[in-house]
Amino acid sequence: MGFSFNPFASSSTPSPPTPKPTPDGAFIAPDRSSRAKCYEARDAFFQCLDQHGILDAIKDEELATKGCKNVEVVFGRECKGSWVTYFKQRRVMEWKKQQTLNKIEAEGGWVPPGAATPAASHPQMPK
Repeated sequence: MGFSFNPFASSSTPSPPTPKPTPDGAFIAPDRSSRAKCYEARDAFFQCLDQHGILDAIKDEELATKGCKNVEVVFGRECKGSWVTYFKQRRVMEWKKQQTLNKIEAEGGWVPPGAATPAASHPQMPK
């Protein structure tokens, strides 16, 4: 039998409770303190990944889980699943963007002010 995907199956990482819809059917966005907890958990997870030399937590899921399981569980608990995926993908995208900017600059090209990304603070990741 082939690969089976069930989008409704529960994951091993519990997700924050689903927001309740308002009377008009819209959902209430996470409040400031919820977002702050999410960002704090994300930063701790990314710091752990950096310590283990892991750039892409999606591609290297097994290594990320092995090295950073505890902080990854907190990250998954404090942030919505879609946010977790977004942040993991953005981390890789920002790193690639910074590598491109570094290459342009090394070749004598012009990099516009403000083009550097927060990924510039990441240690040198595997090439």
